[in-house]
Amino acid sequence: MLKPADHFHGSDLEKIEQFYGISKKDIVSFGANVNPLGISGLLKEKLSDRLDAISTYPDREYKKLRQSIGNYCHTDSRNIIPGNGSTELISLIIRLRRPRKALILGPTYSEYEREIRMAGGTCQYFPLKESDNFILNEEALIDRLGEDIDMLVLCNPNNPTSSAVTALQMEAIVKVCLKFNIFVMIDETYAEFAQDCEKITAIPLTRQYQNIVVLRGVSKFFASPGLRLGYGVTGNAALLEELAGKQNPWTVSSLADEAGQLLFSDVNYIRQTKELIDSQRTYIVESLTSMDGIKVYPPHANFILVRLTNGLTAHQLFETAIRQGLMIRDCSDFPFLDDTYFRFCFMMPSDNDRLLACIRKFLHL
Repeated sequence: MLKPADHFHGSDLEKIEQFYGISKKDIVSFGANVNPLGISGLLKEKLSDRLDAISTYPDREYKKLRQSIGNYCHTDSRNIIPGNGSTELISLIIRLRRPRKALILGPTYSEYEREIRMAGGTCQYFPLKESDNFILNEEALIDRLGEDIDMLVLCNPNNPTSSAVTALQMEAIVKVCLKFNIFVMIDETYAEFAQDCEKITAIPLTRQYQNIVVLRGVSKFFASPGLRLGYGVTGNAALLEELAGKQNPWTVSSLADEAGQLLFSDVNYIRQTKELIDSQRTYIVESLTSMDGIKVYPPHANFILVRLTNGLTAHQLFETAIRQGLMIRDCSDFPFLDDTYFRFCFMMPSDNDRLLACIRKFLHL
């Protein structure tokens, strides 16, 4: 039985349908953080020609897929392991590393803590401070690192804050982690949406440092969550061998293998996505900043975190918006956030205008 206080995630359209009596096809999901362009045009055009792939097992080493990912990420294909979504790889890496005590930058995605606890470890959070606009204090984090920690987990850009750690900051952190034998898992699910992805991504660091793995997937940037395709990048050959040995065979289907090769080569789609998100991010920040009664936190990903400062709650805004077919994310269930925080991703311009108008009316502007 659903209750009014339940938190609905971006994938909960069926629950929304049931609770509010709104058809999911009439809902614009600002809570899912998925590319509003939908799936790649090249994928739509070419995948049907490759359907015969279903009748065969995929290459166990995924050579062509790894080469496609390597070309896309500008890294050595030998340093890549594909997975059944980045979720599978998060779970697999944590089960292999079996951290006794992990440090997680928060507020963030809850799956990291869940997997660490399931593997028998304990978690501590290093809080990103609201007073710093949820931007990492690199020196404070480095001061917290020590021999009592054996894994550091970062989402970069972070969900739900949309703040980001630069590659230079990340290298300084990784160096200290290496000194204390701390393994670093970096989730870059949203890195490709950043205007300055090359200044954020830690993938180049995998060539030099053995104590990191960078995880990505196709669910958000390539709008393909149903493919269940993710990948990890690390220069640690022993870890790659161990991961491959523990991973179930053919964890990526033949069709996902073929689809991935198409996705990572669709340069027009990649360019169009970056142009759309860049323009809408700028427009939405400017629009929200002009409104009284809210505080806006600078976004690097394809979504933005906002705090209500006028006594209203995120749940009230959620209720107002969903009845107009607009689904935002109430962030009160994230660590360190309360019922004044909400998040939404950038959709097509007309949909963004509808949501901005809804927020203005809600704020009585």
